[in-house]
Amino acid sequence: MRARLAQATRTPPGRLRLAGVVLAVLTVAFGGLTAWQLETRASAADRVVSYSQPLSRDAAEIHRSLADAATTAATGFLLAGTEPKDVRDRYEQDLSQAAKLIAQAAARTTSTSPAQDSLARLNQQLPVYAGLVETARADNRQGIPLGGAYLRYASEQMQNVLLPAAAELKGFEDKELADDYAGAKSVPWGAYGLAVLTLASLGWVQLTLFRRTNRVFNIGLLGATAAVLAGSLWLTVAGLTTSSALERSDHDGATPLRALNNARVDVLTARLAENLHLVARGSTTKYADQWASATKHLSGDNAEDVPLERRSGSLPEAVRLAPPAAAQPVREAAAQYDEWRQRHDKARSLEVDNADYQAALNATVSVTDATGTADAAFNATDKALGQAADAEQARFTDAAKGTAADLRLAAGAAAVLALVAAAAALRGLGRRLAEYR
Repeated sequence: MRARLAQATRTPPGRLRLAGVVLAVLTVAFGGLTAWQLETRASAADRVVSYSQPLSRDAAEIHRSLADAATTAATGFLLAGTEPKDVRDRYEQDLSQAAKLIAQAAARTTSTSPAQDSLARLNQQLPVYAGLVETARADNRQGIPLGGAYLRYASEQMQNVLLPAAAELKGFEDKELADDYAGAKSVPWGAYGLAVLTLASLGWVQLTLFRRTNRVFNIGLLGATAAVLAGSLWLTVAGLTTSSALERSDHDGATPLRALNNARVDVLTARLAENLHLVARGSTTKYADQWASATKHLSGDNAEDVPLERRSGSLPEAVRLAPPAAAQPVREAAAQYDEWRQRHDKARSLEVDNADYQAALNATVSVTDATGTADAAFNATDKALGQAADAEQARFTDAAKGTAADLRLAAGAAAVLALVAAAAALRGLGRRLAEYR
Protein backbone atom coordinates (compact mmCIF):
# COMPACT_ATOMS: atom_id res chain seq x y z
CA MET A 1 0.00 0.00 0.00
CA ARG A 2 2.79 2.38 0.91
CA ALA A 3 4.65 1.48 -2.25
CA ARG A 4 1.62 2.23 -4.39
CA LEU A 5 1.07 5.52 -2.62
CA ALA A 6 4.70 6.50 -3.03
CA GLN A 7 4.60 5.56 -6.70
CA ALA A 8 1.39 7.51 -7.23
CA THR A 9 2.85 10.64 -5.68
CA ARG A 10 6.02 10.63 -7.76
CA THR A 11 4.20 12.39 -10.59
CA PRO A 12 2.62 15.84 -10.45
CA PRO A 13 -0.90 14.49 -11.25
CA GLY A 14 -0.55 11.95 -8.44
CA ARG A 15 0.47 14.62 -5.96
CA LEU A 16 -2.44 16.80 -7.05
CA ARG A 17 -4.88 13.93 -6.54
CA LEU A 18 -3.46 13.24 -3.08
CA ALA A 19 -3.67 16.93 -2.20
CA GLY A 20 -7.29 16.96 -3.33
CA VAL A 21 -8.14 13.98 -1.15
CA VAL A 22 -6.39 15.48 1.88
CA LEU A 23 -8.06 18.87 1.46
CA ALA A 24 -11.48 17.28 0.95
CA VAL A 25 -11.06 15.17 4.07
CA LEU A 26 -9.84 18.12 6.14
CA THR A 27 -12.63 20.47 5.06
CA VAL A 28 -15.35 17.88 5.58
CA ALA A 29 -13.84 16.89 8.93
CA PHE A 30 -13.75 20.56 9.94
CA GLY A 31 -17.42 20.96 9.06
CA GLY A 32 -18.43 17.74 10.79
CA LEU A 33 -16.49 18.43 13.98
CA THR A 34 -17.70 22.04 14.13
CA ALA A 35 -21.31 21.01 13.61
CA TRP A 36 -21.02 18.29 16.27
CA GLN A 37 -19.42 20.55 18.87
CA LEU A 38 -21.91 23.34 18.23
CA GLU A 39 -24.81 20.87 18.42
CA THR A 40 -23.43 19.63 21.75
CA ARG A 41 -23.38 23.20 23.03
CA ALA A 42 -26.87 23.82 21.64
CA SER A 43 -28.20 20.75 23.46
CA ALA A 44 -26.65 22.00 26.71
CA ALA A 45 -28.17 25.46 26.12
CA ASP A 46 -31.53 23.80 25.49
CA ARG A 47 -31.23 21.94 28.80
CA VAL A 48 -30.38 25.16 30.61
CA VAL A 49 -33.51 26.89 29.31
CA SER A 50 -36.04 24.06 29.26
CA TYR A 51 -34.80 21.51 31.78
CA SER A 52 -32.15 22.25 34.41
CA GLN A 53 -33.07 25.87 35.20
CA PRO A 54 -36.80 25.09 35.47
CA LEU A 55 -35.97 22.10 37.70
CA SER A 56 -33.67 24.28 39.82
CA ARG A 57 -36.39 26.94 40.05
CA ASP A 58 -39.02 24.34 40.95
CA ALA A 59 -36.76 22.80 43.62
CA ALA A 60 -36.34 26.25 45.16
CA GLU A 61 -40.10 26.77 44.97
CA ILE A 62 -40.71 23.42 46.71
CA HIS A 63 -38.36 24.55 49.48
CA ARG A 64 -40.07 27.93 49.76
CA SER A 65 -43.61 26.50 49.61
CA LEU A 66 -42.88 24.04 52.40
CA ALA A 67 -41.32 26.72 54.59
CA ASP A 68 -44.25 29.04 53.89
CA ALA A 69 -46.76 26.26 54.69
CA ALA A 70 -45.15 25.72 58.09
CA THR A 71 -45.12 29.45 58.79
CA THR A 72 -48.73 29.93 57.69
CA ALA A 73 -49.90 26.90 59.69
CA ALA A 74 -48.36 28.43 62.82
CA THR A 75 -50.01 31.78 62.06
CA GLY A 76 -53.40 30.09 61.66
CA PHE A 77 -52.87 28.18 64.90
CA LEU A 78 -52.18 31.40 66.82
CA LEU A 79 -55.38 32.94 65.45
CA ALA A 80 -57.36 29.77 66.30
CA GLY A 81 -61.08 30.39 65.84
CA THR A 82 -60.47 33.78 64.21
CA GLU A 83 -58.20 32.35 61.49
CA PRO A 84 -58.97 34.30 58.29
CA LYS A 85 -59.88 32.41 55.16
CA ASP A 86 -56.92 33.84 53.25
CA VAL A 87 -54.48 32.40 55.82
CA ARG A 88 -56.05 28.96 55.48
CA ASP A 89 -56.12 29.27 51.69
CA ARG A 90 -52.46 30.25 51.62
CA TYR A 91 -51.51 27.17 53.67
CA GLU A 92 -53.49 24.86 51.42
CA GLN A 93 -52.10 26.49 48.30
CA ASP A 94 -48.55 26.01 49.61
CA LEU A 95 -49.14 22.29 50.21
CA SER A 96 -50.84 21.90 46.83
CA GLN A 97 -48.01 23.74 45.04
CA ALA A 98 -45.35 21.67 46.79
CA ALA A 99 -47.11 18.38 45.98
CA LYS A 100 -47.58 19.39 42.35
CA LEU A 101 -43.95 20.40 41.89
CA ILE A 102 -42.68 17.27 43.64
CA ALA A 103 -44.71 15.13 41.23
CA GLN A 104 -43.47 17.12 38.22
CA ALA A 105 -39.85 16.90 39.35
CA ALA A 106 -40.17 13.14 39.90
CA ALA A 107 -41.60 12.71 36.40
CA ARG A 108 -38.78 14.71 34.79
CA THR A 109 -35.91 13.19 36.81
CA THR A 110 -34.22 10.01 35.63
CA SER A 111 -34.33 6.90 37.81
CA THR A 112 -30.55 7.01 38.32
CA SER A 113 -30.53 10.63 39.48
CA PRO A 114 -29.44 11.18 43.10
CA ALA A 115 -32.43 13.54 43.40
CA GLN A 116 -34.82 10.57 43.37
CA ASP A 117 -34.15 9.76 47.03
CA SER A 118 -34.93 13.34 48.10
CA LEU A 119 -38.10 13.34 46.03
CA ALA A 120 -39.20 10.02 47.55
CA ARG A 121 -38.77 11.38 51.09
CA LEU A 122 -40.69 14.53 50.23
CA ASN A 123 -43.49 12.53 48.64
CA GLN A 124 -43.76 10.21 51.65
CA GLN A 125 -43.49 12.77 54.44
CA LEU A 126 -45.64 15.60 53.09
CA PRO A 127 -48.97 13.81 53.87
CA VAL A 128 -47.63 12.95 57.35
CA TYR A 129 -46.90 16.60 58.03
CA ALA A 130 -50.31 17.70 56.73
CA GLY A 131 -52.02 15.13 58.99
CA LEU A 132 -50.18 16.40 62.06
CA VAL A 133 -51.16 19.98 61.27
CA GLU A 134 -54.81 19.00 60.89
CA THR A 135 -54.74 17.22 64.25
CA ALA A 136 -53.18 20.27 65.88
CA ARG A 137 -55.75 22.54 64.27
CA ALA A 138 -58.69 20.38 65.37
CA ASP A 139 -57.42 20.17 68.97
CA ASN A 140 -56.78 23.90 69.06
CA ARG A 141 -60.30 24.74 67.90
CA GLN A 142 -61.68 22.57 70.67
CA GLY A 143 -59.44 24.19 73.26
CA ILE A 144 -57.39 21.03 73.84
CA PRO A 145 -53.84 22.03 74.97
CA LEU A 146 -52.36 19.05 73.14
CA GLY A 147 -52.84 20.97 69.90
CA GLY A 148 -49.71 23.05 70.54
CA ALA A 149 -47.62 19.91 71.03
CA TYR A 150 -48.91 18.47 67.76
CA LEU A 151 -48.08 21.67 65.89
CA ARG A 152 -44.57 21.82 67.35
CA TYR A 153 -44.04 18.18 66.42
CA ALA A 154 -45.30 18.89 62.88
CA SER A 155 -42.90 21.83 62.66
CA GLU A 156 -40.01 19.64 63.81
CA GLN A 157 -40.90 17.16 61.07
CA MET A 158 -40.87 20.02 58.61
CA GLN A 159 -37.54 21.41 59.85
CA ASN A 160 -35.77 18.07 60.34
CA VAL A 161 -37.12 15.99 57.44
CA LEU A 162 -38.98 17.91 54.74
CA LEU A 163 -36.91 21.09 54.50
CA PRO A 164 -33.54 19.25 54.52
CA ALA A 165 -34.83 16.96 51.76
CA ALA A 166 -35.97 20.00 49.78
CA ALA A 167 -32.59 21.68 50.31
CA GLU A 168 -30.85 18.50 49.17
CA LEU A 169 -33.02 18.37 46.06
CA LYS A 170 -32.23 22.00 45.34
CA GLY A 171 -28.51 21.26 45.67
CA PHE A 172 -28.71 18.44 43.12
CA GLU A 173 -30.65 20.56 40.65
CA ASP A 174 -28.35 23.56 41.08
CA LYS A 175 -25.35 21.34 40.32
CA GLU A 176 -27.04 20.01 37.18
CA LEU A 177 -27.76 23.57 36.09
CA ALA A 178 -24.10 24.52 36.64
CA ASP A 179 -22.97 21.52 34.58
CA ASP A 180 -25.31 22.44 31.72
CA TYR A 181 -24.09 26.05 31.82
CA ALA A 182 -20.51 24.80 31.59
CA GLY A 183 -21.39 22.62 28.59
CA ALA A 184 -23.29 25.41 26.85
CA LYS A 185 -20.42 27.89 27.29
CA SER A 186 -17.56 25.48 26.51
CA VAL A 187 -15.06 26.54 23.84
CA PRO A 188 -14.89 24.19 20.78
CA TRP A 189 -11.11 23.93 20.75
CA GLY A 190 -11.18 20.89 18.47
CA ALA A 191 -13.02 22.82 15.76
CA TYR A 192 -10.62 25.76 16.06
CA GLY A 193 -7.61 23.46 15.89
CA LEU A 194 -8.93 21.68 12.79
CA ALA A 195 -9.76 25.04 11.18
CA VAL A 196 -6.14 26.18 11.63
CA LEU A 197 -4.86 22.90 10.20
CA THR A 198 -7.22 23.09 7.21
CA LEU A 199 -6.34 26.70 6.45
CA ALA A 200 -2.64 25.92 6.76
CA SER A 201 -3.02 22.99 4.34
CA LEU A 202 -4.94 25.12 1.85
CA GLY A 203 -2.28 27.81 2.08
CA TRP A 204 0.55 25.32 1.63
CA VAL A 205 -1.07 23.75 -1.47
CA GLN A 206 -1.66 27.17 -3.02
CA LEU A 207 1.91 28.25 -2.28
CA THR A 208 3.26 25.04 -3.82
CA LEU A 209 1.14 25.53 -6.95
CA PHE A 210 2.35 29.11 -7.26
CA ARG A 211 5.99 28.06 -7.07
CA ARG A 212 5.54 25.30 -9.69
CA THR A 213 3.12 26.94 -12.09
CA ASN A 214 3.90 30.61 -11.49
CA ARG A 215 0.14 31.27 -11.29
CA VAL A 216 -0.81 33.59 -8.47
CA PHE A 217 -4.44 32.57 -7.93
CA ASN A 218 -6.37 29.32 -7.98
CA ILE A 219 -10.04 30.29 -7.84
CA GLY A 220 -11.17 26.94 -6.46
CA LEU A 221 -8.64 26.90 -3.65
CA LEU A 222 -9.30 30.56 -2.87
CA GLY A 223 -13.02 29.76 -2.66
CA ALA A 224 -12.30 26.82 -0.35
CA THR A 225 -10.16 29.05 1.86
CA ALA A 226 -12.88 31.71 1.96
CA ALA A 227 -15.50 29.08 2.88
CA VAL A 228 -13.39 27.69 5.75
CA LEU A 229 -12.63 31.22 6.96
CA ALA A 230 -16.34 32.06 6.82
CA GLY A 231 -17.16 28.90 8.79
CA SER A 232 -14.51 29.74 11.38
CA LEU A 233 -15.77 33.31 11.66
CA TRP A 234 -19.38 32.14 12.05
CA LEU A 235 -18.21 29.67 14.69
CA THR A 236 -16.42 32.45 16.58
CA VAL A 237 -19.23 35.00 16.37
CA ALA A 238 -21.92 32.48 17.34
CA GLY A 239 -19.76 31.20 20.19
CA LEU A 240 -19.07 34.67 21.56
CA THR A 241 -22.64 35.96 21.27
CA THR A 242 -24.25 32.89 22.81
CA SER A 243 -21.64 32.69 25.57
CA SER A 244 -22.30 36.35 26.31
CA ALA A 245 -26.07 35.76 26.40
CA LEU A 246 -25.71 32.71 28.64
CA GLU A 247 -23.31 34.57 30.92
CA ARG A 248 -25.83 37.40 31.15
CA SER A 249 -28.65 34.96 31.91
CA ASP A 250 -26.54 33.51 34.72
CA HIS A 251 -25.28 36.84 36.06
CA ASP A 252 -28.62 38.68 35.91
CA GLY A 253 -30.97 35.72 36.38
CA ALA A 254 -29.92 32.31 37.66
CA THR A 255 -27.25 33.37 40.18
CA PRO A 256 -29.15 36.25 41.84
CA LEU A 257 -32.29 34.09 41.82
CA ARG A 258 -30.51 31.40 43.85
CA ALA A 259 -29.35 34.02 46.36
CA LEU A 260 -32.84 35.47 46.52
CA ASN A 261 -34.41 32.06 47.11
CA ASN A 262 -32.00 31.48 49.99
CA ALA A 263 -33.06 34.79 51.52
CA ARG A 264 -36.75 33.94 51.08
CA VAL A 265 -36.33 30.63 52.92
CA ASP A 266 -34.37 32.36 55.70
CA VAL A 267 -37.17 34.92 56.06
CA LEU A 268 -39.72 32.13 56.39
CA THR A 269 -37.53 30.24 58.85
CA ALA A 270 -37.31 33.33 61.05
CA ARG A 271 -41.07 33.85 60.84
CA LEU A 272 -41.74 30.23 61.78
CA ALA A 273 -39.51 30.54 64.85
CA GLU A 274 -41.30 33.77 65.80
CA ASN A 275 -44.70 32.09 65.61
CA LEU A 276 -43.66 28.85 67.33
CA HIS A 277 -42.24 30.81 70.24
CA LEU A 278 -45.73 32.17 70.85
CA VAL A 279 -47.29 28.74 70.31
CA ALA A 280 -44.98 27.36 73.03
CA ARG A 281 -46.18 30.11 75.44
CA GLY A 282 -42.81 30.49 77.09
CA SER A 283 -42.39 26.79 77.85
CA THR A 284 -39.04 26.75 76.06
CA THR A 285 -36.41 29.15 74.76
CA LYS A 286 -35.73 26.90 71.77
CA TYR A 287 -37.67 29.01 69.29
CA ALA A 288 -36.25 32.30 70.54
CA ASP A 289 -32.81 30.82 69.88
CA GLN A 290 -33.96 29.70 66.42
CA TRP A 291 -35.17 33.25 65.70
CA ALA A 292 -31.78 34.66 66.71
CA SER A 293 -29.94 32.12 64.55
CA ALA A 294 -32.23 32.65 61.55
CA THR A 295 -31.99 36.44 61.66
CA LYS A 296 -28.21 36.29 62.04
CA HIS A 297 -28.02 34.05 58.98
CA LEU A 298 -30.43 36.34 57.15
CA SER A 299 -29.00 39.78 57.88
CA GLY A 300 -25.51 39.12 59.19
CA ASP A 301 -24.06 42.11 60.96
CA ASN A 302 -27.08 44.26 61.68
CA ALA A 303 -25.14 47.25 62.97
CA GLU A 304 -26.70 50.46 61.73
CA ASP A 305 -23.34 51.89 60.67
CA VAL A 306 -22.66 48.96 58.32
CA PRO A 307 -24.16 49.42 54.83
CA LEU A 308 -26.51 46.66 53.79
CA GLU A 309 -24.30 45.63 50.83
CA ARG A 310 -21.36 44.99 53.17
CA ARG A 311 -23.16 42.70 55.57
CA SER A 312 -22.67 38.96 55.37
CA GLY A 313 -26.21 37.52 55.44
CA SER A 314 -28.34 36.02 52.70
CA LEU A 315 -30.44 39.17 52.31
CA PRO A 316 -27.43 41.48 51.75
CA GLU A 317 -26.12 38.87 49.29
CA ALA A 318 -29.42 39.07 47.40
CA VAL A 319 -29.13 42.89 47.36
CA ARG A 320 -25.54 42.74 46.03
CA LEU A 321 -26.38 40.30 43.24
CA ALA A 322 -29.71 41.80 42.18
CA PRO A 323 -29.78 43.09 38.58
CA PRO A 324 -31.16 46.60 38.00
CA ALA A 325 -34.63 45.22 37.18
CA ALA A 326 -34.86 43.59 40.64
CA ALA A 327 -32.85 46.07 42.72
CA GLN A 328 -35.80 48.17 43.88
CA PRO A 329 -38.01 45.33 45.20
CA VAL A 330 -35.02 43.68 46.93
CA ARG A 331 -34.17 46.94 48.70
CA GLU A 332 -37.82 47.34 49.60
CA ALA A 333 -37.73 43.85 51.10
CA ALA A 334 -34.65 44.80 53.13
CA ALA A 335 -36.41 47.93 54.43
CA GLN A 336 -39.51 45.93 55.36
CA TYR A 337 -37.33 43.34 57.06
CA ASP A 338 -35.79 46.05 59.26
CA GLU A 339 -39.33 47.18 60.15
CA TRP A 340 -40.29 43.60 60.94
CA ARG A 341 -37.35 43.18 63.30
CA GLN A 342 -38.31 46.36 65.15
CA ARG A 343 -41.88 45.15 65.57
CA HIS A 344 -40.64 41.76 66.71
CA ASP A 345 -38.43 43.40 69.34
CA LYS A 346 -41.43 45.44 70.54
CA ALA A 347 -43.60 42.30 70.84
CA ARG A 348 -40.77 40.49 72.61
CA SER A 349 -40.48 43.34 75.09
CA LEU A 350 -44.22 43.13 75.84
CA GLU A 351 -43.88 39.44 76.57
CA VAL A 352 -40.62 39.50 78.57
CA ASP A 353 -40.64 42.89 80.28
CA ASN A 354 -44.40 43.29 80.83
CA ALA A 355 -45.31 39.60 81.06
CA ASP A 356 -48.22 40.37 78.73
CA TYR A 357 -48.54 37.39 76.39
CA GLN A 358 -51.78 38.60 74.77
CA ALA A 359 -50.31 41.99 73.93
CA ALA A 360 -47.26 40.28 72.44
CA LEU A 361 -49.53 38.00 70.42
CA ASN A 362 -51.59 40.97 69.16
CA ALA A 363 -48.38 42.78 68.18
CA THR A 364 -47.31 39.73 66.17
CA VAL A 365 -50.55 38.57 64.53
CA SER A 366 -53.96 40.18 64.54
CA VAL A 367 -57.22 39.91 62.64
CA THR A 368 -58.80 43.21 63.69
CA ASP A 369 -55.79 45.51 63.09
CA ALA A 370 -52.92 43.82 61.29
CA THR A 371 -51.32 46.94 59.81
CA GLY A 372 -48.90 47.55 62.67
CA THR A 373 -48.03 43.95 63.43
CA ALA A 374 -44.89 41.97 62.79
CA ASP A 375 -47.05 39.80 60.52
CA ALA A 376 -47.77 42.76 58.22
CA ALA A 377 -44.08 43.64 57.93
CA PHE A 378 -43.20 39.99 57.29
CA ASN A 379 -45.84 39.77 54.53
CA ALA A 380 -44.49 42.96 52.94
CA THR A 381 -40.96 41.52 53.05
CA ASP A 382 -42.06 38.24 51.49
CA LYS A 383 -44.12 40.01 48.81
CA ALA A 384 -41.22 42.26 47.78
CA LEU A 385 -38.89 39.25 47.56
CA GLY A 386 -41.46 37.49 45.37
CA GLN A 387 -41.58 40.48 43.01
CA ALA A 388 -37.80 40.48 42.79
CA ALA A 389 -37.80 36.75 42.03
CA ASP A 390 -40.24 37.29 39.15
CA ALA A 391 -38.02 40.06 37.74
CA GLU A 392 -34.89 37.91 37.93
CA GLN A 393 -36.63 34.93 36.35
CA ALA A 394 -37.71 37.20 33.49
CA ARG A 395 -34.12 38.41 33.06
CA PHE A 396 -32.93 34.82 32.79
CA THR A 397 -35.57 33.93 30.20
CA ASP A 398 -34.93 37.02 28.07
CA ALA A 399 -31.17 36.47 28.01
CA ALA A 400 -31.08 32.69 27.51
CA LYS A 401 -33.87 32.13 25.01
CA GLY A 402 -32.75 31.65 21.41
CA THR A 403 -29.15 30.69 22.24
CA ALA A 404 -29.66 27.05 21.20
CA ALA A 405 -31.21 28.12 17.88
CA ASP A 406 -28.26 30.43 17.16
CA LEU A 407 -25.79 27.63 17.84
CA ARG A 408 -27.71 25.19 15.63
CA LEU A 409 -27.81 27.75 12.82
CA ALA A 410 -24.03 28.12 13.08
CA ALA A 411 -23.64 24.32 13.10
CA GLY A 412 -25.68 24.01 9.89
CA ALA A 413 -23.78 26.85 8.27
CA ALA A 414 -20.42 25.27 9.15
CA ALA A 415 -21.49 21.95 7.63
CA VAL A 416 -22.67 23.58 4.39
CA LEU A 417 -19.58 25.80 4.09
CA ALA A 418 -17.35 22.77 4.65
CA LEU A 419 -19.03 20.93 1.77
CA VAL A 420 -18.67 24.03 -0.40
CA ALA A 421 -14.99 24.23 0.57
CA ALA A 422 -14.40 20.56 -0.29
CA ALA A 423 -16.12 20.94 -3.67
CA ALA A 424 -14.22 24.15 -4.43
CA ALA A 425 -10.87 22.61 -3.52
CA LEU A 426 -11.50 19.55 -5.69
CA ARG A 427 -12.63 21.74 -8.57
CA GLY A 428 -9.61 24.00 -8.26
CA LEU A 429 -7.17 21.08 -8.29
CA GLY A 430 -9.19 19.38 -11.02
CA ARG A 431 -8.46 22.30 -13.35
CA ARG A 432 -4.73 21.80 -12.75
CA LEU A 433 -5.06 18.07 -13.37
CA ALA A 434 -6.79 18.74 -16.67
CA GLU A 435 -3.64 20.40 -17.92
CA TYR A 436 -1.79 17.04 -17.80
CA ARG A 437 -4.24 15.23 -20.05
